[in-house]
Order: sequence, then structure tokens, then C-alpha cells
Amino acid sequence: MTLRRRSLLAAGLPAVAAATLPVGPAAAQQRFASLYMFVPAGPGGGWDGLARAIEQVARTAGLVGNFQFENVGGAGGMVGLPRFVAQRRGRGDALMVGGSVMVGAGITNRSPVTIKDVVPVARMTEEVGVVVVPANSEFTTIAQLIAALRANPGGVAVGGGSAGGTDHITLGLMLKALGRNPREASYVAFAGGGPAQAAIMGGQVKAGISGYSEFAEQIRAGRMRALATTGDRRSTADLPTLKESGLDVVTANWRGVFGAPGISAAQRQALSDLMSAVHTLPAWREMLTTRGWDDAFLTGTAFGEYLTRDIAATEGVLRDLGLAG
Repeated sequence: MTLRRRSLLAAGLPAVAAATLPVGPAAAQQRFASLYMFVPAGPGGGWDGLARAIEQVARTAGLVGNFQFENVGGAGGMVGLPRFVAQRRGRGDALMVGGSVMVGAGITNRSPVTIKDVVPVARMTEEVGVVVVPANSEFTTIAQLIAALRANPGGVAVGGGSAGGTDHITLGLMLKALGRNPREASYVAFAGGGPAQAAIMGGQVKAGISGYSEFAEQIRAGRMRALATTGDRRSTADLPTLKESGLDVVTANWRGVFGAPGISAAQRQALSDLMSAVHTLPAWREMLTTRGWDDAFLTGTAFGEYLTRDIAATEGVLRDLGLAG
């Protein structure tokens, strides 16, 4: 990918910020002296992981001088999103991490502020989900868990991300495929990956669903048992997909970054160029491999069009599952 080179001022940085940029080799690459990164979820989850990965790659490459982070979790981003919209309006030096979970959460919570109120900058990753149970669970195979859900959905508490998000949708589709009413689900929503992990390992729920990277460390350590993944094909040789286990269910979770409302076209382009520069780096490709993320890079008008289609599709699914009006 060829990066467009432009002056820092044309990229939308204020003159004061440009004046503080260092001289030397790093100055030729640096796009922002400072960047505010807002994560509408608690530490330890997928959005936080993406934000920290962007920071690591961008700072090491000299693309950004400093990052300022803020985490505000709750309701699939619906608690933090209004804060970002209100406090960063018109600021071209701010990014918010979000994704498919936020699309569903806005619909389910009937939030007056939704993902439509921020500016799409770049879709960065896509990740299949994984169905897990505690290490000492009575369920040792996905077939056993499926049988329990078929017999009594309400008796199998399943933990995951926010209500109406990808994890919740996955469980609803699983029950629908089993001929059960998705409203029978006993779904326990958590504000972030950290609390969900603790609840699963502590036996507060019988199973969990999330992006594979959120549970990977616990799976490797033997504190969780992975039963199946949610992709169209196997992510690892030893784990079946839900589809090959008899459920016609395929889901994935995309994540990306957004600008604040009210930014100019030049400011949006500067943020887009920054993410394009990150995406081209070998360190980013290594990060994708290490985290188990699929490259789903999409920016500009194409990302905006994708988001519009995804919102419409998610509304349809949630309506079918009885999770939206």
C-alpha cells in the first residue's frame, strides 16, 4: 500500500502540536505528537487489547509520540460512547476503539447515542469466537454442552460480552438452531473480558463465549477448556467449529477505530493515514499472528459503507432473536 505524504498541518494537526514535534529521523514519520485513545470497555478485553496493540506498534515505529488512554466500560460501550462523543467533539487527535459488539449493544439498549454518531476511520481486525467452559466443568465436549442447551437452556448460564453483542447473538443463534426460543437463554453479560474470565474460571457461569484472543491465555494455562470455535472453518486443528458440530452457526467479531463527531475531512484523513501506516508495518503483521486476529483492514468510504450494511444486518438478526423491537 502506498502512503500519501503530506505536511503535518495539512493532516489536520494544530500548529502548536506541529511545533512540538522532535527533529531527527522520527520526525519524518511521526503523524501525531500525542493521541488520545478511548476504550469504551474495561481493561483486559478485546477492545482494550486492540488499543494497546496499536499503541505498541505506532510508538515503536515513531508514528505517534505519546498516547493517553481512558477506559470507561459498561453496556457494550453504551456507557462510554456518549462521553467520547460529548468530550472529544471536533478533536482530530482522538480515536475510539469499537466494533460489532457496539453495533448490537446500541440496538438492544435503544441508546440515544450509537456507533452512528462517531466517524468510521478503519476496520482493523476480525476474530472468530470460542466456546469455553471452566477447567473442572462436567462438559468435556461441545456435544455435551449442546445436549444440555437443547434440554434446558435456562439451566446453562453462559457468560460473555454485553447484551446484544456478538457473544450474545452467537448463543441466540445456537438455541435457534437447536429449535429452542433464544429468549430462553440464560445469558450473563459482563462489561469486559477480565470480569468474564473471572466468572467463568470461578464457576459463576457454566460456559463462556468470546473472541479467541480474550481467552487464549487461560486456555493455554489449562484454566479454561475450549470446546468449539464459531468460524466457518477450524482456527486450530484440535477444535471443531459449531458448524461441523451440527449447528449451522457462523459468527465473527470485527474491531476498528473511530474518530470523534465534528472532525473535518482533513482530520479524518490524517487518522486514516495513521492507521494505514500502522497496517503496513511488519510489526503489525506479527501482532496479528501473535494475537490470533485476522486482518480485516478497511478504511475510508468502504469502511463507512460496510458499517451501514452491518448495522442493518445486526438489526435483522436481533429482531429474529427477540432482542430488538
